[in-house]
Amino acid sequence: MFGLATAAASATVRVEQEDVIGCQPGLGSTAEQPAPAVGGDGGEAHRPGPHPLLGHPQPRADAGEPAAAQGDAGRRYSPVLLLRSGAEAAAVLVDEMIGNQEVVVKDLGPQLARVPGVAGVTGLGSGEIVLILNPVALVQRPRPRQTQVTTQVPAPAAARLKVMVVDDSLTVRKITGRLLEREGYQVLAAKDGVEALEQLSETVPDVMLVDIEMPRMDGFDLTRNVRADPRLKSVPIIVITSRTADKHRAYAQEVGANAFLGKPYQEEQLLGHIASFVGRRVNGE
Repeated sequence: MFGLATAAASATVRVEQEDVIGCQPGLGSTAEQPAPAVGGDGGEAHRPGPHPLLGHPQPRADAGEPAAAQGDAGRRYSPVLLLRSGAEAAAVLVDEMIGNQEVVVKDLGPQLARVPGVAGVTGLGSGEIVLILNPVALVQRPRPRQTQVTTQVPAPAAARLKVMVVDDSLTVRKITGRLLEREGYQVLAAKDGVEALEQLSETVPDVMLVDIEMPRMDGFDLTRNVRADPRLKSVPIIVITSRTADKHRAYAQEVGANAFLGKPYQEEQLLGHIASFVGRRVNGE
C-alpha cells in the first residue's frame, strides 16, 4: 500500500482494460495504430502502464475499487490516477483506490533516504506502515534505456578487499554486508567476538566493523584480543554501536579502535572510513 498527497492528484478515472493493455509496450501498441494516452485538462500524459515503483497490478474483481472492476456489458475497468505538477503530467495505473484520510508524515530513516520517489512514511491505525510517494520525483525519474547487456566476470574473491562485520544483529549484518558488497568488498560476518576470533584464525581482513554489546565476547574484548595478536594488530577496527556516550567512545579508543560511529550510521561516512583505512594498508602505511 502507498500514500499520496491529495494535492498531487488532478483526477481519478477508470479505463477499460483493453485500452490499458494496448498502452503497454509489446501488448497491443503498434506504429500503425498507437494506443490511446490518458491525460487531464487537455495536457499530455505518460501512457498508463506498470510503473517500476508501483509494480504491475494484477486484475482483480473483489473488494472496494479493484484493479479490474466489472462494468456494463461485461467490460472490465482499471483505476488510473492522474498526476500533475506544473507542465508535467502522468497517468499511473494502480491496484486499488482505498480512500482519503489525514495522516502524520514522518521522515524516512537513513536506510531508505536514497529511495527515489518516496517522500516519507506514516502509520495507520491498523498498525500498517505506508510509504508516501512523491509524484514529481516519479515523473522525473529517468526512463530505462535498452542497452546491450555485457557480462562482466567478477574479480576473484582472493583479489577483493575483505571487511569483517561483527554484530549480534542479523539485520545489521545483512544490511551492512549488502552495502559493502555493492562497493566491491568481500564480506565476512560473525555474530559475536568468539565467532570472529575463530574466523580470524584462518583469514586476516583488511578492515573490521565491530559492535560493542554482543553475547559471549563483546566488542571491547574482541578489540583487545586483536591488538594482542601480532598477526592481527595492524587491522583497522571501526566500532559501530548505539552506545554513543563519551565514556564508550574514550574506552573504545583506549583498547585500540581506530574509529567510532553511532547507530544508525551514515553510509557515506562509513565507506569513507573504510576507503581511508584500506588505502593506508595498500600503501603500506
